[in-house]
Amino acid sequence: MSKISLIIQREYTSRVKKKSFIVMTILGPLIFASLMFLPGYLATREDTEEKTIAVIDQTEILGDILKGTNYIRFEQVKGVSYESLKANFNHSGYYAILVIPANVLTTEKVALYANQQTTMSVNELISNGLSDYIRELKLQKEKISPEVLNRIKTHIRVETVQWSETGEEKASSAELASAIGYISGFLMYMFIFMFGAMIMRAVIEEKTSRIVEVIVSSVKPFQLMMGKVVGVSLVGLTQFVIWILLTLGIVAGVKSAVFHSAGNTAPAAEVSQSIMQSGTVNQAQTVNITQTQQIFQEVFNKLEAVNFPLIIGAFIFFFIGGYLLYASLFAAIGSAVDNETETQQFMLPVTIPIILGLLIMISAMTNPHNQVAVIFSIIPLTSPIVMMARIPYGVPVWQLSLSAVLLIVTFLGTIWLAAKIYRTGILMYGKKTSYREIWKWLKYKN
Repeated sequence: MSKISLIIQREYTSRVKKKSFIVMTILGPLIFASLMFLPGYLATREDTEEKTIAVIDQTEILGDILKGTNYIRFEQVKGVSYESLKANFNHSGYYAILVIPANVLTTEKVALYANQQTTMSVNELISNGLSDYIRELKLQKEKISPEVLNRIKTHIRVETVQWSETGEEKASSAELASAIGYISGFLMYMFIFMFGAMIMRAVIEEKTSRIVEVIVSSVKPFQLMMGKVVGVSLVGLTQFVIWILLTLGIVAGVKSAVFHSAGNTAPAAEVSQSIMQSGTVNQAQTVNITQTQQIFQEVFNKLEAVNFPLIIGAFIFFFIGGYLLYASLFAAIGSAVDNETETQQFMLPVTIPIILGLLIMISAMTNPHNQVAVIFSIIPLTSPIVMMARIPYGVPVWQLSLSAVLLIVTFLGTIWLAAKIYRTGILMYGKKTSYREIWKWLKYKN
């Protein structure tokens, strides 16, 4: 077995056996799901703190319109000025003071006073309550019945259908493509940064502990660097593959659980075809189908239109290419310094392209074919992140091929440059490295 293979095996097995790897591999999908859905869930939770809001109604018709909730109560005060309420506010027990001016119908503004920042739930409750009633007043003034307005109110739902080169039609979703692009791009950003930083810290640790002096007596610095880079990349791929299998298992389990109770329900394909052709569900065919099952069926139909083999294959390729590119730079930085504090001056040029790629990725999710997104999905330093955000929308073959070729050429060149820095810097101690010093290392001949 070659020396590089031995180093790869050591780096791989030592990290895979760690408890942190096992825990993150199992809990990773749950943690990512929590990070995406928990903020939205918390934002929709009702505030349980009891609040009483004093209402000064200068119109004398709107004060009783506001309806409170279980925890928010509106109390109309009459014959009391705002100034007197403000003077005794700390002892009044009120949360805020709402002043409805007499000209609110024309200005469409009210004032909410408090000695602290009010919450969005309170502001929205006031705004929605007054807006609905004032809207009815204006409709009556224009002699328009609210019932007529509600009957003619229309919301058009756009069902997108995508056809393949063979003419086959499948339901698609721009929202789903955007979600897949965001998750893929963000995972790419996180993996490259996390595993690249792992390489840098490992190199610094071996250098400061002088273990590297013993290691390089048996292997060449380039072999040591390549073994570390490849070994850690295999750790990342292992984690990614396990996450894919766990996700597929969860999706299959959810699908089975949702449709298990539909004993007399027509097959999913027939239900989907009925919906696509008529826009409604055939009642005779779907005796036991529920609204929840219909929603899940539509989601699964749209998932079938996603080219997951292409997305997964592209993710693996761009992860390997992007990781090798940046990991070699992180390894070079780690070899050039004596401690992690000194890495800050060299980290900025490396992290700027990664962060820029993340920012362009967000723009590419809304407009994947604009010129900026196309250019940065081809530039090797940002292509692993931006290209993954564009692929769910469909990318021309020539752009994907050009991006792949440039990435391969760039990471080969980056590894060559990093190896020249690594072989000199790994054995240098006690001297603060500068960019000028690194430039000298690059000019050293073999």
